[in-house]
Amino acid sequence: MSERAARDDKQQVRELVWALLEHERAVGFPGAKGRIPNFVGAGDAAERLSALPEWHRTAAMKSNPDMPQLPVRARALAEGRRVYMAVPKLVEDDLFRLLDPPRLTTPPRKAASIKGSEAEGIPTPLDELDHLDLVVCGTVAVNRVGVRVGKGGGFSDLELALCIEQGAVDDNTVIVTTVHDLQVLDEELPETEHDFRVDIVVTPTEVIRCPRVPRPSGVLWDHLDDDKIAAIPALRSRGQAKG
Repeated sequence: MSERAARDDKQQVRELVWALLEHERAVGFPGAKGRIPNFVGAGDAAERLSALPEWHRTAAMKSNPDMPQLPVRARALAEGRRVYMAVPKLVEDDLFRLLDPPRLTTPPRKAASIKGSEAEGIPTPLDELDHLDLVVCGTVAVNRVGVRVGKGGGFSDLELALCIEQGAVDDNTVIVTTVHDLQVLDEELPETEHDFRVDIVVTPTEVIRCPRVPRPSGVLWDHLDDDKIAAIPALRSRGQAKG
């Protein structure tokens, strides 16, 4: 599937799911459209995730900063797990903020918020990341084989690609998303070469284990335009090194 066709098809999927969640009143503040939806039952999904063996094997994890994954981040910190959160839009040289439980001065739920991570997080460049046992990503729609559609910025794909190139993510890293049951679709979803699939989908009522497929091996430079590279320091420096 071409980039343009996939982009258009993904937007149709997003619009459908955002409308469905709002119609069914399955999303909280600030609504669904244009966002990773703050779905009703996010805390239940976090609790279900925390019962999995992959969770118990996790010492360090990366999570998206969005509201529906706040219960996951807070629970991880409360249980002593290190949590990395990416800087929004990857605009800083230090791509991540590390929330390290022994160093926190505020409760886990406050520290795990976007504002809390800005105050409590330790700025961390890509080359100082721990090995990530778990990657938690935000999702608008996902199917039962792990194909996901995000909100359209492409930053989750870039974060994962950079972590793979650095060696912080490898075949032992488990990728998971938490979503509302309505966000799980039975149909095929559009995907391109730079998209990654999730290994596990967790909803408030269900755990779906997806077949593992090969992941992107790193940044696909021909999928990026000059403006995107220029806006992200980690891409800019790598691009210059390659050039």
